Amino acid sequence: MAAKLSSDLLFQMAKVRRSIYPLTKDLPISTSRIHDIVKEATLHTPSSFNAQTNRAVVLFGGEHEKLWDITSDTLKAIVPEEQFKATADKLALFKGAAGTVLFYEDTAATKGLQDKFALYADRFPPWAAQSLGMEQLLVWTALEVEGLGANLQHYNPLIDAKVAETWKVPSTWRLDAQLVFGGKTSEAGPKEFQDIEERVKVHGA
Repeated sequence: MAAKLSSDLLFQMAKVRRSIYPLTKDLPISTSRIHDIVKEATLHTPSSFNAQTNRAVVLFGGEHEKLWDITSDTLKAIVPEEQFKATADKLALFKGAAGTVLFYEDTAATKGLQDKFALYADRFPPWAAQSLGMEQLLVWTALEVEGLGANLQHYNPLIDAKVAETWKVPSTWRLDAQLVFGGKTSEAGPKEFQDIEERVKVHGA
């Protein structure tokens, strides 16, 4: 018989998921374990109509550094020179981490559902985006629970074409976010919350 679980455990894990900067290349778990976490999250994240439109690419070591060199080169071409130092410093933080998970939507799978269920055609893209958000939260939280730090970035669509070319990403995959991860240099500071009574309303109880 399976052990009884409590939602308290879920919220304990949710509370440790924070944005951590900077990160190091020291990993408390193996790269294969991280790969397994991303695969498990991709398998078990819910999706509308069981569409399973989520895709992921995991970059470690030199491949991870290459991603942030691409991002730096892309931004250097469009950010005014006198403003680029702040951008370069931020990108150096990401490059100094151990790896990055690239999260994608397979737009071909989404299009297939739009064609099959025309009544809901305009809803499938936002539903696919919601599934990606759930997967990102799941992977991020899992890495935090395993002792890593992480932060979520969004340099798409500026880097999409070069990234796709570099790692032979299928043309139907749309880049949604980049989760940078690595060893922690510190813990996140206190977090301020808005009044929860103003954010959650209850009726009928």
